[in-house]
Amino acid sequence: MNPEELKSEIKKCREDAAYFIKNYVYITHPVRGRVKFDLYRFQERIITEFGQHRFNLMRKFRQAGATTICAAYALWYIIFNKDKNVMVVSIGDRESRDFLDRAVNMYDDLPQWLKPKEVERNKHVLKLSTGSKIKSQPAGAGRGESVSLLIVDEAAFIEKMTEFWMAIYPTISTGGSAFILSTVNGMANLYYELYHDAELGKNNFHTIDIHWREHPEYTEEWAETTRSNVGERAWLQEYEGEFLGTGETFIDGGTLQKVKSQISEDFYKKHYNMMRVWEEPQPYHTYLIAADSSFGRDRDYSAFHIINLYNGTQVAEFYSNRVGLNDFAKILAQEGLRYNTAFICPERNGLGLALIEQLFEVHEYENMWTDEKGEMGYLVNNKNRDQILNNLQENLKTSKIKVNSERSFKELTTFIISKTGKIEAEDGFADDLVMSMAIGATVMSDIVSKSPIPIVKGDLVDAGTKDLGSAGFSRGTYSKDQEFDEYRKWI
Repeated sequence: MNPEELKSEIKKCREDAAYFIKNYVYITHPVRGRVKFDLYRFQERIITEFGQHRFNLMRKFRQAGATTICAAYALWYIIFNKDKNVMVVSIGDRESRDFLDRAVNMYDDLPQWLKPKEVERNKHVLKLSTGSKIKSQPAGAGRGESVSLLIVDEAAFIEKMTEFWMAIYPTISTGGSAFILSTVNGMANLYYELYHDAELGKNNFHTIDIHWREHPEYTEEWAETTRSNVGERAWLQEYEGEFLGTGETFIDGGTLQKVKSQISEDFYKKHYNMMRVWEEPQPYHTYLIAADSSFGRDRDYSAFHIINLYNGTQVAEFYSNRVGLNDFAKILAQEGLRYNTAFICPERNGLGLALIEQLFEVHEYENMWTDEKGEMGYLVNNKNRDQILNNLQENLKTSKIKVNSERSFKELTTFIISKTGKIEAEDGFADDLVMSMAIGATVMSDIVSKSPIPIVKGDLVDAGTKDLGSAGFSRGTYSKDQEFDEYRKWI
């Protein structure tokens, strides 16, 4: 090219990162060796959206080439910008050095007329004569260092990511940009919190979602083979980008997906937004209220579920850490009466005993559930805790309980089997909705097993109820044969 053509070409590269990468960047393909980085359409989309927004958050699948794209973009950034500091943060030292190696190899393969002079090169830094540099490091460093562009790779897997983000954010808050990318790793991490808040418009991050189906080399046949080889849990995490069921969740991923599909936003709020109602009380239906009381501080919530015993549907939910015990008892009594004098079963722990006393002595509530010893409420202890949780798991798996609430669903996704084998909420998350629902699952089975089989006639059961559980309800009178037998089996 003559000087004018070179000048025009440099201008094109400066103005369009994707053009620069497609035409002048080489990468090492695992099968084809050294090849030009011919971007796929979804990879070009990443670069375009990256350039349009200051804060970006990407949810990716495995082997999408996202880290390589970031390395190429970082190289373009320091070539065509003066005095810029690109900081790349990875899980560990090996990963951070690998990132820089990619950028360095791309730089070495550039034509001489596109290569500013190299000023510094080591395992963690590439600095050019433009005054700009890429510094790659594991999470933990960077406090106080001015950053023009921050790239965080596999953010969901970085330990103490929250502490790092709090330390590094002030360095980019005055004008720097951030690009955080990762495959998903459950919900107990900063990456999920930032992503979730971005979707709700609570922060300034722009989300970039890519899916394996956008990759031209990934076919349905490939997906079927990969899914069977890696297993369902790994497939959901590594390729489908599902936040649910990707950690060591107590409820399996398939069941969580089914619960998620049932969630309904068709509710109204009561009691100063503390209660959500999906379904009004139906005549002749029997209801159970399973409750867990708390002192109402921090992440300790008072909660209850109202469950329709005819079909296992969660028709209402209460959840608050702002309500006192007396008010909680009053709301329980009011809602219990409203739902056809529902069975009320609080957990019978220390605070639960005070709640039971309020319900029985002060509000004179007449339909308190009692155990085989005639004691009100359900006492959860080390001996029966796992059993009631297994009851919940089985009821969710077989659709004997239908969850309408997104809040309940989210608690289920952060309710895990810890490294010590204990079933509990992940650090920083609550379990009040899960435990009260587990009590409800156990008590529901007890009530139904001891109740006489009702004969339901006419329009007492809504026709739409049939699909909500496995009871086999239908509009009209039950025959003594098939429909009635199916209902009896469910009970």
